[in-house]
Amino acid sequence: MDKLPKIALPVVFAVVLAIILISKSAVTIGSGEAGVLYKTFGGGVVTDKPPLGEGFHIVAPWNKVYVYEVRQQELFEKMKVLSSNGLEIQIDASAWYQPVDSELGFLHQNLGENYLDRVIKPAIRSAARSVVGRYTPEQLYSSKRDAIQDEIFAETKKILDKQNVQLNEVLVRDVTLPNTIKEAIERKLRQEQESLEYEFRLVTAKKEAEKVTIEAQGKADANRILSASLTDKILQDKGIDATLELSKSPNSKVVIVGSGDSGLPLILGNN
Repeated sequence: MDKLPKIALPVVFAVVLAIILISKSAVTIGSGEAGVLYKTFGGGVVTDKPPLGEGFHIVAPWNKVYVYEVRQQELFEKMKVLSSNGLEIQIDASAWYQPVDSELGFLHQNLGENYLDRVIKPAIRSAARSVVGRYTPEQLYSSKRDAIQDEIFAETKKILDKQNVQLNEVLVRDVTLPNTIKEAIERKLRQEQESLEYEFRLVTAKKEAEKVTIEAQGKADANRILSASLTDKILQDKGIDATLELSKSPNSKVVIVGSGDSGLPLILGNN
């Protein structure tokens, strides 16, 4: 086999070198990710341009690309905090968060890849301590869970908005009280419920009694008015009208006018 010409060796060397450089310079950004470019000889982290988007990129081999996930992520936290009266409460919560894509260079420059431990966890823990400390265990157990969830979200978001991190939601999954406190609260709630039911029965009975009294009073008033209006003359006229109606009946009868009590007609049937 003929030897390669001398000029072919530099070409081969150049091609191999180019392949090596390209392999070291090629960066692929996956789905839901973005890359922060670090220029070794050009001022460090690039913050004045958008981060590298999804796909294939060629960068100088002496530069670096730091890849971040920019999709929504979830943090689970179990926190022990104190209520307003100093009792220890356990809060199980989760936070939905993601880096602000357009500010990814500043996030990398200020906090780095470990921003979850550096800022998000301390922020949500601080907010939880602050919020829970305003409420009693009874309020946390019964009526204020939605309120503390909203307040923890608001206070955490206020902190993270300054740290190039977007907080989407905070969910309080569980509030755990000491067993003795939980049992005492449940007893109190049962007693309050029984008291409300008893008061409801009293009010219902009172209203029913008032209804009966009103109906009886109405009947008494009606009878009194009727009695005052029924004179002997009116009764006699009513009796005559009734007698006339009976006389129209097909049954056999004898009507004796003026023979009854108070001068009313007397009707004698065939029986």
